[in-house]
Amino acid sequence: MFSNFFSLWDHIPHGRRKYFFVVLVMMIVASFAEVVSIGAVLPFLTVLTNPERLYDYAITESIVNYLNVEKPEGLLLPLTVMFSLAALLSGGMRLLLLWTQTRLSHLVGADLSISIYRRTLYQPYSVHVSRNSGEVIAGVSQKANEVVHLILLPALIVISSSVMIVAILFALFLINPLIAAATFLGFGIIYAAIIISTKRIVKRNSQSIADKQNEVIKALNEGLGGIRDVLIDGTQELYCKVFRNAEIPLRRSRASIQIISGSPRFGIEALGMILLAWIAYSLTDGEGQFTNSIPVLGALALGAQRLLPALQQAYASLTLIRGGQASLSDALKLLDQPIHAYIEKPVTPVNFKNTIQFEGVGFKYNLEGLDILKSVNLTVSKGERVGFIGTTGSGKSTLLDIAMGLLYPTEGNLKVDGQDITKINCRGWQSQIAHVPQSIFLADTTIAENIALGVPVKDIDFSRVAEAARKANISGIIESLEDKYQTRVGERGVRLSGGQCQRIGIARALYKNADVIIFDEATSALDVETEQAVMESIDGIGRDVTVLMIAHRLVSLKGCHRVVEIDKGVVKRIGTYSEIVGGEGVVDGKVITN
Repeated sequence: MFSNFFSLWDHIPHGRRKYFFVVLVMMIVASFAEVVSIGAVLPFLTVLTNPERLYDYAITESIVNYLNVEKPEGLLLPLTVMFSLAALLSGGMRLLLLWTQTRLSHLVGADLSISIYRRTLYQPYSVHVSRNSGEVIAGVSQKANEVVHLILLPALIVISSSVMIVAILFALFLINPLIAAATFLGFGIIYAAIIISTKRIVKRNSQSIADKQNEVIKALNEGLGGIRDVLIDGTQELYCKVFRNAEIPLRRSRASIQIISGSPRFGIEALGMILLAWIAYSLTDGEGQFTNSIPVLGALALGAQRLLPALQQAYASLTLIRGGQASLSDALKLLDQPIHAYIEKPVTPVNFKNTIQFEGVGFKYNLEGLDILKSVNLTVSKGERVGFIGTTGSGKSTLLDIAMGLLYPTEGNLKVDGQDITKINCRGWQSQIAHVPQSIFLADTTIAENIALGVPVKDIDFSRVAEAARKANISGIIESLEDKYQTRVGERGVRLSGGQCQRIGIARALYKNADVIIFDEATSALDVETEQAVMESIDGIGRDVTVLMIAHRLVSLKGCHRVVEIDKGVVKRIGTYSEIVGGEGVVDGKVITN
């Protein structure tokens, strides 16, 4: 647990760390205010019950002499004011401490969430495709939240409660050392026994919370992400069952930890009342002792009234910390994701004037995995249109992912004008590339913002947006809408047809004015007539723009200078469209349906 805390401290921004020391100082001041409030009740009750006993205390005797009060009763008003101010100071400091602790915890939680999200976005594409997005979403949203509510805030409460307990015990020791020691020892043994006996239960529930959170997010992603198929197939109950099987154990585990953290309070309060009753009995044992014991009993009662909640807060917060260890470990794994130093440096574009070269490129996802690509040698000249064909799983898309710098060759090199594309300069190469995938991502914003995706609204060139839409053959549809380019597309473009979404994706690529545009079956949702119009637009975008294309229909490749056939990870043939496909749309003697 302590190693996790030290790891978490390393991820807290330096600017925030100083505020923790400010909070620590406030804890000490608040504890001092508690001591003052407990100490003030003793002379206050004494002047109410037996004023003459004020002369038994050196401090109050000095105050009487300094104020030149003839009778002790004359101190009633000043002591009442003093006790009231002490109570207000104590309450005000605790309120301020609560506000500061809570605010600091949530600000640090925001820092951690942002750090997890940022580090995740900067991970290589190979990392993203190898893990479930639900785990990442849970880490950014819920796990970071758990760190706030189950780790940071409880840790601050444990520290403040501990400081408060020490201060209260100090005040009680000054009043009656024996009773103070017996009280702390008795309550301490009870809480220690509860912590030891519930250790395994809390640990088991902690792991359950961490695991079931991921399953809940995964169930939501799969059910809502595939809502069209869910509705068509009528599988709502199946996904409800999956969600229920994750949600109910998650709630049970959280409830169990909450019960364990809160239940000792009621027994401890009852024991505290019993203890006070026996203290009162022992202090008043004998004739005439009752009046003399009231001030001491009142101070002890006030001290106990402050001590018991502090003990319960410390115990409950410690239980929450133990229950959040699994979530903290998951959050730390995401926080420990490496970000290379070169990512922080400004992007320097990789100049592309002559060729893109694949030199002996091979790729597999892991050392024991199958070869996806094997010894691919290919040179693409600037301004060339190159089409790629092959069966599903042949390696076409993987080759284009390498061309875009999303994946790095496990063998060979990708070169641009003789310069190796590496992790260090990859971002500079990607700045020259526009990508149009088969499935277009659309944000729930306006059409204009989707075409200029990633550009702040104030920096969007709307004339370029309109020109890109015209070239993508979608401007007519947009202009017919009531809000035109300010029309919102809905989540994932739900208010648009598949063909319209893809044409917006093509317009996005054209807006970027990139040197290289890569189409990965980008026209698959278009009808033949629209696809032909789009392909004509692509052919007219400029001779200096290089196009790499995987087409859904082979006829779409007619405008390509060369067609590359890939089979089982190797380049099988390279030639013109007529040489590879044939005038009748045939590959290797098989008729291709265009």
